Amino acid sequence: MVRGDLFWGLQGALDRRGLGPVAGVDEAGAGACAGPLVVAACVLKQGDAAKLIELTDSKMMTAKARDRVYDLVLARAVDYSVIVIPTEEVDLYGIRVMNLEGMRRAAAALRVQPGYVLTDGFRVPGLTAPNTAVIKGDRSVACIAAASVLAKVTRDRIMAGYHDDFPHYGFDVHKGYSTSDHLAALREHGPSDVHRWSYTNVATVAVKHGLRPARPVLLTYAALEKAMETPGAAGLAAVLDEALEPQLSLPLHAPAAGVGHNERSAGGAAARSRGGARIS
Repeated sequence: MVRGDLFWGLQGALDRRGLGPVAGVDEAGAGACAGPLVVAACVLKQGDAAKLIELTDSKMMTAKARDRVYDLVLARAVDYSVIVIPTEEVDLYGIRVMNLEGMRRAAAALRVQPGYVLTDGFRVPGLTAPNTAVIKGDRSVACIAAASVLAKVTRDRIMAGYHDDFPHYGFDVHKGYSTSDHLAALREHGPSDVHRWSYTNVATVAVKHGLRPARPVLLTYAALEKAMETPGAAGLAAVLDEALEPQLSLPLHAPAAGVGHNERSAGGAAARSRGGARIS
């Protein structure tokens, strides 16, 4: 596998300037509509390139290769941490908020205090060490790739375990992502407790099945937008209106103009709009 100098070189450059240990942080499951969000942090030995020749973005590896690299990373890493954020927290605070919080938790859980933190894709405010985001970092920086493997293997095993309790959804195959088979099963059976009721596709199917979440849920902006567009008394907006807890006093708003596709949760755009609704 041919890679640019950045894969191990960025960590090496930071180490040589006295900014080590360098930790990589990445997540698995942000795009799924079921199951937990898993975030990992990892510190690698700078001289381990020859020992981790299979290491790359976890999404580009076979399941067997990921398992091999997972075991190697556990055995050879200077330090690592894996944080599992349950579905309930994702529903309560929104995926973007918990993605950032999970990265903070993962970095803070390291026993070795990092001198520098590299995160995959976007900047994470609130880290306790100097840090920077690396676009497609799981493909270009070894310690981020290692974190991506730890996070994905952990999450995949959790989702395979859910298959025993919910075999009709096929969690062991698609791991909670919105594949055509998963969406077909979701439409047929309605959402389970493992699903993220704050997600538009899950909330919409729940309404059609006459189901209400058993926990507080912060709806995504996409769900709120759909609610406002759905006509009729039996529309999603009417159902959500009835479900609002009066003591929360939260208005049902459509998303404000300017909310980007990467900030389509109420938590993600909280700084710009108070739109959003918890339902229970």
